[in-house]
Amino acid sequence: MKNQLPIIEVAELFTKSENLDLRIFDVRTGPDAKTEYRKKHLGNSVFVDLNSDLAEIDDPKFGGRHPLPKFENFIKTIGKLGIDKDSHVVIYDDKNGANAAARFWWMLKAAGHQNVQVLNGGLQFAENQNYPLSSNDSSYPETKYISDYTDWQLPQVWIDNVRSASQDLDSVIVDVRESQRYQGITEPIDLVAGHIPNAKNYPFSDNLDENGLFKSPEVLKDLYSELFEKYDKSKITFHCGSGVTACHSLLALDYAGFDIPNLYVGSWSEWSRNEI
Repeated sequence: MKNQLPIIEVAELFTKSENLDLRIFDVRTGPDAKTEYRKKHLGNSVFVDLNSDLAEIDDPKFGGRHPLPKFENFIKTIGKLGIDKDSHVVIYDDKNGANAAARFWWMLKAAGHQNVQVLNGGLQFAENQNYPLSSNDSSYPETKYISDYTDWQLPQVWIDNVRSASQDLDSVIVDVRESQRYQGITEPIDLVAGHIPNAKNYPFSDNLDENGLFKSPEVLKDLYSELFEKYDKSKITFHCGSGVTACHSLLALDYAGFDIPNLYVGSWSEWSRNEI
């Protein structure tokens, strides 16, 4: 039985906002992310940069556009951000948790940190609910985070595994990008349009309701139950463009009570540079 939901509601965050162990992080993305953070963010939230804090970017042919950092480097990063093992970490972005907030959540879970949640509805919904905002840079005192592990603890696969899975009827590859990208109609980011052979499309946007909030665990369970009835969890792989938005769907699965399946971090950005 899971003792904490991975999603926290704005109203609950209100009640915890004075807790000394609370650590709130703003993980919005885009070329002007830090500038936008400085204009307006949730009170006491600290900015986290996807490209420098949550990835080690190099050649996207080898690991995709947002490969994970080395584990030991990430542990140093979370210490610099002021997280310790007792911290209650709450993460949000400006895309309903659909972008780097979910990636940071996955990384912390994979590093063994249990007390971490994503804010339902993100920045816009919190603002709509009159959560206190700030334009001051915030920071938390640095810690020396000591992990119980030396490597990521959530399941991952790599391009060779995905290549095998694309030809295995007992495996399923789930592409969470919007349907037009999956179908190859448009490709706004990567060099080639299309999808991995035999991949099925479960757009991440289906995790959200018309207000940009996560659907209920019951509805999400219905959405994904066929996958988990038909395939063993070790044979289920989720991916997106660069291993970021896929984490939104892994978050939704955890919220619905499923075990978290494989993440292919390299995703389409790596696959399309090697297999096309």
